[in-house]
Amino acid sequence: MAGKQVLLTEEGLAKYQEELETLRTVKRKEVSEKIKVALSFGDLSENSEYDEAKNEQAKIEARIADLEAMLKNVKIISEDDGIDKKRVHIGSTVKVLDQEYNEETVYQIVGSAEADPRQGKISDDAPVGRALIGHAAGETLEVETPGGTIQVRILEIL
Repeated sequence: MAGKQVLLTEEGLAKYQEELETLRTVKRKEVSEKIKVALSFGDLSENSEYDEAKNEQAKIEARIADLEAMLKNVKIISEDDGIDKKRVHIGSTVKVLDQEYNEETVYQIVGSAEADPRQGKISDDAPVGRALIGHAAGETLEVETPGGTIQVRILEIL
């Protein structure tokens, strides 16, 4: 992620900062204790607890490095940026109607690092997110998705 701009909402930024702080302060100490305990068992050549703790330590340090690199390149997206609220943009919350199933769904368009479809946060790189950007309430769009073409109508930009 180094060098590439990462788009996050204020909420997403806080989440990643909290995760980074937890990894640095809590998880590092926990894995350090596991390593100390494993070392006390003696012979490292057959010490699976030691190997497991070192692998966990490597994963934690890699995640810390990823988060630090990502947070150095963050651009905050906000509804208060003075952007035209009549058109969908990154940061918009949009109510759409899937015309085939007659189902309403609310999405927030976010950067790919923050996407979580189960929470209604879709990436600006995802087919539906990409299709919605730049369009206004009342428009109907055909969207190519991995599951086939769907038609969605933008009901409201919240």
